[in-house]
Order: sequence, then C-alpha cells, then structure tokens
Amino acid sequence: MINVFLKDKGTIIYPFYHPIFGQLIFTRSTMNFRTPVELPDYPFRIEPSHRGLALGSCFADRIGRWLRDGKLPLSVNPFGALYNPASLARALERLADGRAFEAEELFEHEGLWHSALHHGDFSGPDRAETLAGINRALADGARALREADYLLATFGTAWIYERQGEPGANCHRLPAREFVRRRLSADEIVARLAPHIERWAEKQWLLTVSPVIHRGDGLVENQLGKATLIVAAHDLAARFPGRIHYFPAYEILAAELRDYRFYADDMCHPAPVAVAYIRDRFSSALLSSPAAELLVAAEELRRAMDHRPIHPESTAHARFRSAMHARVIELQQRYPAADFSAELRFFTPSCE
Repeated sequence: MINVFLKDKGTIIYPFYHPIFGQLIFTRSTMNFRTPVELPDYPFRIEPSHRGLALGSCFADRIGRWLRDGKLPLSVNPFGALYNPASLARALERLADGRAFEAEELFEHEGLWHSALHHGDFSGPDRAETLAGINRALADGARALREADYLLATFGTAWIYERQGEPGANCHRLPAREFVRRRLSADEIVARLAPHIERWAEKQWLLTVSPVIHRGDGLVENQLGKATLIVAAHDLAARFPGRIHYFPAYEILAAELRDYRFYADDMCHPAPVAVAYIRDRFSSALLSSPAAELLVAAEELRRAMDHRPIHPESTAHARFRSAMHARVIELQQRYPAADFSAELRFFTPSCE
C-alpha cells in the first residue's frame, strides 16, 4: 500500500507508480485540515516604544514575559498571577491609588505571611520582608500603570472564592470553610472593570481568555466559566469600541488546534508548541513590524549569549563577540526604548 505524505498547511502529496515511465510520480493536492480562527484587522498594534502592563492569569505571565524578553517595555503581574477578573479589578484599584500596604493587611498561616490580594509567590516567613517585597512591586506596578500605553489583561476563571465578602487572589491553603465559592456573572465583570477603563481613557486594552483548563472548578464548570469570561470581554469591547481589543487565545487552542498533543502532560495547560503558535498569531495580529522584528533580534541575542565556545580564546570567537557587540549597539540605536544593557555588558570586549 502506498502511503500518503502530509505536509504543512493541508498539502497532501500522493505517490503513484507510472506504468510508462516506470517510476514513482508525485502529485500534490491542497486540502484544509484545520479550522483557523479568523483574527480581525486590529486598529491598534504594539510599537517598540509603547509601554505596557500585563495583568491576569499564568497565561498573562507567559505572554507578558515573552514580550518583555523581546525587549518591549512591559511590567508583568505586580501582584502575581490573578486568575479571576474580580481580583484583577482590585489590583487595578490599588495600583491606581498607589497606597502602600500596611503590616495589618497581611495574615499568617502555616508559618508564612500572606496577602489576600496577592499570589503565593509574594508570601514569605518574615512579615517585614514580605511586606517590603509587596510594596516594591506595588510601586513599580503603579508607575507602570501611569506610564502604560496599553494593558494586556487575561481572564482565567469566572469562579471566585470570597472571604469576608471580598474575592481572594489566592486561597493560600486556608480551610475551605472560610470561603464562599460562586461564579461571577458577565454583567458583574463588566461593572467591576468598566470604571478602570473609563478612568484610564487614553490607554488601549487587550483582553483575552486563558486557554488553561481549570479542572479544579470541574470540567463542565470550567466551560461555563470560560463562556462567562468571553461574554464579558465582548461586552466590554462593545461598550468601549476602539479601545478594547479581544484576542481569542482560548478559541485558538480549543477550536483551531483542538488536540491533546497541544496540551501539556497535565492535559490542562497548553504545551510549549501551542504557546508558541498562539504567540505567533498574537505577533502577526497585534505587533507592528518593527516590534515583531525587535522580538526576533532579541531572541538571536539570547541564543548568542547562550552559546558556549569550544575555544573561547580563539581569534574566531573574538571576532564573533566583536560582531555581536556592534549588533547590540546598532539595535540600541534603532530601538531607544529597549534595554540592551545586559547584552552590552556581556559582549563588551575585554580590556585584557
């Protein structure tokens, strides 16, 4: 039996034996084996000079750090990962206020000090050190919010856990009896976020729903929560046309890729290849050409810095370092808002 060879983008190559020429002949047929999510022509694109602030779930961390590693000026999750829009709204309120946290706002549990507004990454055994770290991140985040040209907000789940009437950013392993679990409605999400969008009228907002499956909510409840988040995001976009832009990260994984091979071993988080694909779609849709070129150049520099030469004292390696140093200077001049200080230090020729 003759096999059929599959190529990218639905191209199929059929081999068959030609009786006259006595050899295999290959014919090509193009078929579509995907249902790509159509992206709109967004009126806003991120430029290399644009400053940003990323808030939300762990997916916001991954996308935000990718943009930041690509030398775009971006602050990522100054409260840690925030999975629900209610906690995200509380973080925006505190960032806008800029009021430092007090020691009384922390609580101790199982030997660690926690903040109800922060992810567990900020928790620690020393109360003063924990508070200092929280306030350093708050100051940086408040400045990032003031200076931001755009905000990237990722919604993870519509299910919240309220303690003393307030949604927590993280349960911090407190007993379940201390919380009331409920699902936010789309209208409630809009009501919580709309005042912040109105307050920062000059900023662009990129909204997305995380493709991560929240299995702890229950699979049916996860789908219900994702649907709620999608409705809320579209309602916000309709309420603030031209300023709210929805990027369908969830839909790309669930409807376009839709295969377990695109999920990690836990079957909940997207696999690295899926994250890379979503980033590629994001880049082509929401980055300007100079910004996309900057990300590629930054990746080339990282690979060059990771290179371990067999003969570091050779003249060939010296020429390589000199060429890379000149490349960094060229990029710094082309992209003045980007920070290439680490690369300059790394490739600066030795005085020895």
